[in-house]
Amino acid sequence: QMQLVESGGGLVQAGGSLKLSCAASGGTFGSDALGWFRQAPGRKREFVAVIGGSCSVGTTAYADSVKGRFTVSRENAKKIAYLQMSRLKAEDSGVYYCAVSQGYAGAVKLGRQYACWGQGTQVTVSS
Repeated sequence: QMQLVESGGGLVQAGGSLKLSCAASGGTFGSDALGWFRQAPGRKREFVAVIGGSCSVGTTAYADSVKGRFTVSRENAKKIAYLQMSRLKAEDSGVYYCAVSQGYAGAVKLGRQYACWGQGTQVTVSS
């Protein structure tokens, strides 16, 4: 069974950058889409970014709120994915989760389309 572990979160000033990592162990990594989601206190979990699996190589999608500032990537041979976040804003604060989809290779954005989740990493952007 696949396990995902996020890292790279922390405290950063508005306008700064952070790079999150999502390391996978077990299971097969690469064929399914990998997504990033976030949840701020008192708010619902929201989609942030997704990168497609092996049948959708190069496919990415982003939430409008992060488009142009965040970049998602993956290295399947190393079983790791990244979320590069730039020009961070206070509203980007929250717990960030990576997740692997359940049989979808394309840019799926709904949480229910994901079967395996990490434990999350906290991102705090001070204004």
